[in-house]
Amino acid sequence: MSLASLTALKVGGGAHPRDVLLGAQASAIQLPVCDHYSGVEARMRKSLQLQAEMTQEFGTCVFDATLDCEDGAPVGGEAEHAALVTELALGAAQEARVAVRVHPADHPSFDADIAQIAGKAGHRLRHIMVPKVESVADVERAERALMQAGAGHLPLQVLIESPAAVHRAFEIAAHPRVQSLSFGLMDFVSAHGGAIPAHGMTSEGQFSHPLVVRAKLEIASACHAHGKVPSHCVVTEFSDTKAMRAAAERAAHAFGFTRMWSIHPAQIRPILEAMAPDEAEIEQASEIVLAAQAANWAPISHQGHLHDRASYRFFWHLIERAHSTGCQLPDEVRLFFSDSQGDRHA
Repeated sequence: MSLASLTALKVGGGAHPRDVLLGAQASAIQLPVCDHYSGVEARMRKSLQLQAEMTQEFGTCVFDATLDCEDGAPVGGEAEHAALVTELALGAAQEARVAVRVHPADHPSFDADIAQIAGKAGHRLRHIMVPKVESVADVERAERALMQAGAGHLPLQVLIESPAAVHRAFEIAAHPRVQSLSFGLMDFVSAHGGAIPAHGMTSEGQFSHPLVVRAKLEIASACHAHGKVPSHCVVTEFSDTKAMRAAAERAAHAFGFTRMWSIHPAQIRPILEAMAPDEAEIEQASEIVLAAQAANWAPISHQGHLHDRASYRFFWHLIERAHSTGCQLPDEVRLFFSDSQGDRHA
């Protein structure tokens, strides 16, 4: 069935794909594919401004703006930086997607970070990122701190940065408070005491050194096993957009990551482009999902191939990724993300 023959179908005429297709085998968590980090005041303000500009351009928020306390706060100025981050979060646009990376759970400023930022601006935040998580005990400590701050609704994203944490990735990903696992490349390599060469931290070496490759696969697999979002590490060659896009493509297509960090505004668009489906993929997915809905989600034949709910789920995820990266969607499919459909993507 072609798109032309489906134009008369009303999307509201059947159950929404998310209501039908997303079960135990698939994550219901939908996040932008790019997570952009900044910790200096001018750059944090620029990040929020850029997010608003790109939301206007793409028609949807295409990256999270994460305000950074761990690397952004000067030593001795942690409290002042937390107050600044709180002010910026409270002053962000109502529709902004703002998050905060606090200090590690064993840092002296951790509790104060949570009390200040989550306690005062928790209602404006999308999540809290906790770095250097070593075990579920760190997650539980962060959860208790959120509850004490009156921000028990906030999910946690965690940064896996050591061999021991990689070993416990499945256990950490299973915790219900955890929304996403990120890989901390630089600290992971440093934790090996020189056993991994510096090349392992480059945009090329991080995809070839066996220990780094194994860590990435463990983290991605743990996330997919528990319906969480695997987020790929930074690429430090921020001025090389070709290397950035190549790394994002490998992270997505060969390692199973569905989200990636940006540490420079120039990295955001290459990440979006690398993780977005192409036009042919969007057309195929749209045809199959619309035909499936017209058949009340019974098996269908499309261009000589049999499809059922397993493949419908795959193609629906592709459509969601297309929407989250600002791709052009057919009118019938775009209705799935309209207010009339409950804006289920939000």
